[in-house]
Formats: sequence, C-alpha cells, structure tokens
Amino acid sequence: MNDYDETYLDDLDFYEEQLSRSTRQRKTAKRKQNSRPADAAEVINLAAGVTMTYVPARFEAEWLKASLASFYTDEMISDVTASVKGGKEASVYRCKAQPHTGETLLAAKVYRPRQFRNLRNDKLYRDGRTILTPDGRPVKTTDHRMMRAIGKKTTFGKQVSHTSWLMHEFTTLEQLHRLGAAVPKPFAVNDNALLMSYYGDAKTAAPTMNGVRLEAREAQRLFAEVLRNIELMLMQGLIHGDLSAYNILYWEGNVTLIDFPQITYAATNSHAQEILRRDITRVCEYFRAQGVASQPHQIAADLWTRYTESNPVEDLMPTTI
Repeated sequence: MNDYDETYLDDLDFYEEQLSRSTRQRKTAKRKQNSRPADAAEVINLAAGVTMTYVPARFEAEWLKASLASFYTDEMISDVTASVKGGKEASVYRCKAQPHTGETLLAAKVYRPRQFRNLRNDKLYRDGRTILTPDGRPVKTTDHRMMRAIGKKTTFGKQVSHTSWLMHEFTTLEQLHRLGAAVPKPFAVNDNALLMSYYGDAKTAAPTMNGVRLEAREAQRLFAEVLRNIELMLMQGLIHGDLSAYNILYWEGNVTLIDFPQITYAATNSHAQEILRRDITRVCEYFRAQGVASQPHQIAADLWTRYTESNPVEDLMPTTI
C-alpha cells in the first residue's frame, strides 16, 4: 500500500487522540459558556457536498474535506483519488483535475491542523521574513493588533502565522515557476492547502530522489540541473531552506524541487549563508553517492559571493509579495 504507509497511519492515530482530548476540553468549555466552538458550523458547511474516491482515516476525513472544499467549489478538482505523501506538517493527495485547468491530475498539499503542527526550528526560517496575509501581501508593522496577537501566540495570532507560512510557499512557487525553475506550477491556495502540478501517473506518484539510483551520465546532468535551480533562486534572493534528496522529485528523467514553506531570504535572514551551505551540502552528498564528485563548501561560497556580496541588499529583497 505505497500511498499510505504505516508511519502516516501512526501519525493519524496521534492526531485523533489529540483531537479527542481537544474536543473534550471544548465540550467542557461549552457547558461552562453555553456556546458552541466558533468554527464548528463552518467545518460542517465546508465539508458539505465534497465527495472523494479516496477513503480517509477517521480524523483525517474532517479536516481533509474542509481543507479541499474551496477547490471543489471553484471547480479546480472533481475527486481525490489517493494520499501520495504523508508527513507531520502536511500531506499530499492526488486529485482529478477539472478540464479547464489543462491538467488531468493535480496535487493538493494539505497542512496538518494548526493546533498540531510544529515546524522544526521555525525561528531560523522566520528570521527576516515578513508576515503574509491570505492574499500574499505583507502585514503592515503598524498593525499593532495583529503583531501583538502573533507575539502572544493567541488563537488569532497562530492562524495568522499559519497562513503566512502557506503563502510564503505559494508566492515562491508562483515566482519561481514564472522564471522557469523546475518547481510545481501553483494553481490555487486557501487558508490550509495548496493546489499544484502533480508528477507521476494515475497509479504512482513520482518518487523523491533519495530512493532513486542514477547512471553516471544522468547523475551528472541532474546535478547540474539542481545547481541551476539553486542559482536561479539565489539570483532572486531566495534559498530553499530545506533542500535535500527528500525534497526533489524524479519523474521521466527530470527533477522537480518541492516543499518551500521554509523559504529563506538571503538579504534579511542572518543565517542565510549557513542555510545555503547546508542545502548545497545535502544535495552534493546525494549526488556523490551517484558518482558525482563536488566541493559543496566551495560551490556555496562561490554562489554566495556572486549573488550577495557583489550585489546591493535591495537587489536581493524578495519580489514575491
């Protein structure tokens, strides 16, 4: 059952247990306040009329239907056929695309419920990043109400931060795809999911590079292509932030870079050079195992000098927002 591994099922059991505990707490609060959770009716309404071939696990069904409802309503997809990747921050589903999209299949990346997500070392990536609104615009620093909510990590503040992570990924994909980078084309976004190009066929999703063995000539070609994308990003002042063979898809002889919520801005993140060096080192380690010799620290140093130290800071400011 390659679309739904045991680790993913274990994760869902954990989330269901947490949800049950959270639900009990809400019911207690309901008895005290004689009021229902503010978002309960919204979840029910969003889920109404959403049908799918894929059969989700018990807890998964509620948040999956709610997260994908707008893509059905906007006639972007007509069905969800399988789960193709599970993770603690997000899961990816194979969807049947509506004809007007020009695609047969699309991938929906659905983030875990906000109260259970825990992006590792998120402060490292938030350094120098603006907070983005649902329409991809930066929150004004003069919006003291929102800034206080974020700082105090109120329910509203957490929602704003969650939306910002998602919008950084979406706007980055928009920009990089427009520039010809090997990344998925983004089609739509809502407050908990991204809809983008799917790689694979109706039965099998494209594997990540960590499970792929390459012949020497192909390995050299694909290594050069990954470096081209790293350089293209840095030309825009962007660093992937979590690049490795686990975040590069391989399909029909081509690579596609994925997973951009931790996008880092070279001009404003004080750890940017370190993050770039780590990305390049991880890529080089994979291709070294495929027979491609390289010097990751030298590559990183050369790129950093070429696109940061020799350019004014304002030229490297992000242009996605």
